[in-house]
Amino acid sequence: MDLTEFADEIGPTGPITIAGLSTRGGPVDGVRPVMAPVGIERVQPEEMTVWCGAGTPVEELDAALAVHGQCVAIPPFGTVGGALAVGRSGLRRLAYGPVRDTLLQARYVNADGQIVKAGGPTVKNVSGFDLCRLLVGSCGTLGFLGDVILRTRPRAQFEQWFVTGADPTWVVAHLYRPSSVLWDGDSTWVLLEGDPRDVEAQAGRAGLKEADPPTGLPSGGRWSVAPSEIPQLVGTGRFIAEIGVGIVHHEHPQAARRVDPAIVELHHRLKHEFDPEGRLNPGVDVLSVG
Repeated sequence: MDLTEFADEIGPTGPITIAGLSTRGGPVDGVRPVMAPVGIERVQPEEMTVWCGAGTPVEELDAALAVHGQCVAIPPFGTVGGALAVGRSGLRRLAYGPVRDTLLQARYVNADGQIVKAGGPTVKNVSGFDLCRLLVGSCGTLGFLGDVILRTRPRAQFEQWFVTGADPTWVVAHLYRPSSVLWDGDSTWVLLEGDPRDVEAQAGRAGLKEADPPTGLPSGGRWSVAPSEIPQLVGTGRFIAEIGVGIVHHEHPQAARRVDPAIVELHHRLKHEFDPEGRLNPGVDVLSVG
């Protein structure tokens, strides 16, 4: 995929912001926006990888991979680049892992307007400092993703949500690799994937009943909570916790937490090394977003 035009549009000077489908916050107001390239360059099902532009809608990518019986562990909305830039995993993280593990190689444009490659097209030839993991979750403050090579995974033959009133810890202990376990202080929702017969057998042993997934996740705040602290959320307002992951979707913002000054300093140093003039997505604070 030719990124020359994308790099020329970004250029070496002046503030600039990256725009997508505005499903994860959108571009910085009052700053010149650019759009990442769109399109699927190559699907290699035998290698379980896909190469696409960062501006490609996740829905379009998912449809292309479905033909090969595969998928990517990226939340099913917005653009591929937006999902990686924000770095927030979907509800299936318990089984699929964090979104950062999906990215094998990235070509991005740095603050000097130059095209830089990070990572490699397969797991085996990724060596040295893993710059891809640094880019994921950086909200475009270190560089603008142009195209990426992603790790794919087999698409489940069958999936079904269930609900139970049992304690979520008990549920996790009595199931084999559930894709998601959610708890709102009363009910526990479980997503099982695989062969229909295996899903049915697991649900029967655990006493699960078929149900729709919970709708309308609370959007007031996205909390990071230690597993031992999740029971203490009861009575604090409406919430849905991702059991085994430590993420809580709450109707209220999470109380401000003290961030280690050393971590703050490290973020500032990294930002200065990658973008000394602060021209990429100016004003975006990765610590407050994450």
